Amino acid sequence: MANKGIPMKNKKLVLLLPALFLAFGNLHAQDDEMPERYTYATYMYCDTSKEAAADAHVKDKEAAVMNKLVADGEILAWGWLRHHTGGKWRRIRYLQSDSLNGAVGAIGKMGKALEDALGDGAGGVGEACKGHEDYVWRLRAGMAGVERGKAGLSVYFTCKISEEGHADDIVAKHFAPIYDKLVKEGKITSWGWQSHVLGGSIRRLFTMTGKDFDGVLDARAEALGAMSDDEYGPGATFSEICGKHEDYLWDIVHEKQAGS
Repeated sequence: MANKGIPMKNKKLVLLLPALFLAFGNLHAQDDEMPERYTYATYMYCDTSKEAAADAHVKDKEAAVMNKLVADGEILAWGWLRHHTGGKWRRIRYLQSDSLNGAVGAIGKMGKALEDALGDGAGGVGEACKGHEDYVWRLRAGMAGVERGKAGLSVYFTCKISEEGHADDIVAKHFAPIYDKLVKEGKITSWGWQSHVLGGSIRRLFTMTGKDFDGVLDARAEALGAMSDDEYGPGATFSEICGKHEDYLWDIVHEKQAGS
């Protein structure tokens, strides 16, 4: 998905860094201390008149197959997300592994498992969602675990490639404590900062989840209030590096994590 034409947001909104795949109990660490987590995410363009049927297909036919892949250790996690607010992507299916090769290979495992279980019935999603974009993300900061909230806020950033490592440092050192505090206080369930590995032009992904959208948006406002808008501070530097972004709200319909 191209980010051309995405308007600059309010400076504070950029500082917020408003998926996937995280749980309370293993709070943020520096990048070299993070567990290896790679997420293969398929962002789908769907016919809105048919997407409810795709949701039903996932619930009734695919979920049990996907849950078994997790239970058998073939993948670490999977999920199905439904568009609530944002751009043109309507659904997300994601798979997670502890390596890049594992994340890419998970697509083949999923396809075979669905074909074996459903035969000709494996194409229910494709009938509604005929276009998609694939990304592979690597978790850089946040939490890695087993459970997230049902309401998700995602922000997709376009960044200067030569400086995006500095943006990662700013997130880990300056913004992470704010989000960790919100998790500890029970105001959000999870947050994560992920970097581009494969896919389109989007370079960084921030996710935050909670019990409901009211709680997520209230936490977002609190985070904004906790961040400095000093024009020479880390937030301003981050904005110079990752100045363009697009926001989405997602209903997290199905998720299964190893151990859950």
